[in-house]
Amino acid sequence: MLFRILNEIRFMDFKQIHQQNSPLLLCNVWDVKSAQIAKELNFKAIGTSSSAIATMLGYSDGEEISFNELKYIVSRISQTVNIPLSVDLEAGYNKDPFEIADNIIMLSELGVVGVNIEDSLVNDKRLLVDAKKFSKKLNDICTKLNAFKKDVFLNIRTDTFLLGCAKPIKETIERTSRYKDAGADGIFVPCIEQINDIKAVISKIELPLNVMCMPKLPNFEILKNIGVKRISMGGFVYNQQSKNIKNQLQKIQSINSFNCLFE
Repeated sequence: MLFRILNEIRFMDFKQIHQQNSPLLLCNVWDVKSAQIAKELNFKAIGTSSSAIATMLGYSDGEEISFNELKYIVSRISQTVNIPLSVDLEAGYNKDPFEIADNIIMLSELGVVGVNIEDSLVNDKRLLVDAKKFSKKLNDICTKLNAFKKDVFLNIRTDTFLLGCAKPIKETIERTSRYKDAGADGIFVPCIEQINDIKAVISKIELPLNVMCMPKLPNFEILKNIGVKRISMGGFVYNQQSKNIKNQLQKIQSINSFNCLFE
């Protein structure tokens, strides 16, 4: 009972910080240590990065990792760090929407308050799912979550910009409208980075917009002023850390000493 009450409080807190004037800067993590650092730095919430976790375990992104492997990592993070946690669930780790809902319920019981679900699938290559079919899938997921009285923030990722649609703004707005009606709580548009594109999307959608780290993404103050509600890091922090480790190991090789580790 106490766990359920605490989780409800975390969910309400997480939902509320998507409605504040300043956007939520979500720290994307991949293991317990990165989550602990995020907490030490007073991030308001953390979210797993599917690409970082996949790479860490030797997989490619796109659900090569099993749900059980993901669940184990999420469990360790949740048991160690007591701040709102969202999980990148990719396409749901199942084709059946009711099984996807079961996955979300299992994560909720670990303390997870939000998930990302994307409207593309990776087979030989990543392709967008038909908007009507995806909306039906999302509606079925929400139906089961509601039946089990599970409050989870559904941040729905649309890959219109990531996959280079011919008319990405129009496609994003049309898909977002369907996803809102199906039960989405927020919309995530990775790879959108131009101010005018972001403004155009925000002006037509009624859900909090989540943008992601990109080379040309405006600074956080600009994003705040144009109405962005959530900013995430994706796997870019993990990728930079990996480069730093490689550089450190190369330095050890080059100087034949560990002195550089204690400078």
